[in-house]
Amino acid sequence: MISNQILQSTLDGLKGISRSDFCVADAEGKVLASTFAENICGEEEVAAFANSQADSQVVKGYQYFKIYDDHQLEYVLVLNGAGDDAYTLGKLAAFQIQGLLTAYKERFNKDNFIKNLLLDNLLLVDIHNRAKKLHIEVEARRAVFILESGHDKDYGSLENIKNLLGGKAGDFVTAVDEKSIIIVKELAPSDGYPQLEKIANNILSALEIERDKTTHIAYGTIVKEIKEVSRSYKEARMALDVGKIFFGEREVIAYSSLGIGRLIYQLPIPLCKMFIKEIFDGKSPDDFDEETLTTINKFFENSLNVSETSRQLYIHRNTLVYRLDKLQKSTGLDLRVFEDAITFKIALMVVKYMKYMETLDY
Repeated sequence: MISNQILQSTLDGLKGISRSDFCVADAEGKVLASTFAENICGEEEVAAFANSQADSQVVKGYQYFKIYDDHQLEYVLVLNGAGDDAYTLGKLAAFQIQGLLTAYKERFNKDNFIKNLLLDNLLLVDIHNRAKKLHIEVEARRAVFILESGHDKDYGSLENIKNLLGGKAGDFVTAVDEKSIIIVKELAPSDGYPQLEKIANNILSALEIERDKTTHIAYGTIVKEIKEVSRSYKEARMALDVGKIFFGEREVIAYSSLGIGRLIYQLPIPLCKMFIKEIFDGKSPDDFDEETLTTINKFFENSLNVSETSRQLYIHRNTLVYRLDKLQKSTGLDLRVFEDAITFKIALMVVKYMKYMETLDY
């Protein structure tokens, strides 16, 4: 169904060209759009015409036309005036609205197909058959982006993204929930991951969303066939979740950059609890004071470099060594030893993951 806003815009355009007034009503006579100064589309007249056998008819000096969608009456078009000129003008207007119906129906069918494709609701044979019927290229390079914002998702955002992408036939913008917007982007043969990063940043910039750390855009890997689009979508979804846990400061998150966070995200919680108990002997990193946590994080940021870490913390080298020795005594892990540092880093990430999962349970 075409929105009343689009119908009104179409009638306004037709009036601007023809200097004639138009009215569109549904089969029951309810006016959906009109350029008449007064309501001349009487419900009784429209309903009577809708129930008649005629496809066009002159009633009280106005020309009436029926507009169908798959042989089912969808609209009644009313044009002021009668005669051959009015009939020709009315047929042209009806043809225009008929074309809009077809275009919007095809757009809806494509949107429905893409949603089912993303959610793995289609058999392989159905994917290929429906793609061909909808004139969607089966073998094309694509990647899926997911935009999630703390702001309300509205129709304007969807349209803004469609306009940004240039309305290309191979690109699709849709949504499968209330929180996020999904972009299935068709790529050129030469496009790689640097282009995906640029596209993601362009989308954020074009929407002019307030940067308040609640807006993120993630993307999956590049796939070569339409049947693999759902995989790129799942990757983008995982990138969004993992990114919020471990890389909350990032606005753009690539599935290929998740590193060990991707592995931790798939661990069962009981196993995580067992691991933390073994590493910290029943304690938690939350038990460390702020000074210790700052030292640990800065030490990791500087790739276990004692001199650089002490410089950035504005402390003497011996002070940093003292803190690391103290940490070693309490945990049994020496962060200056690569293997112990890796174990400690993973443990901190596991604790972050567990905290995040706890918030989802509330």
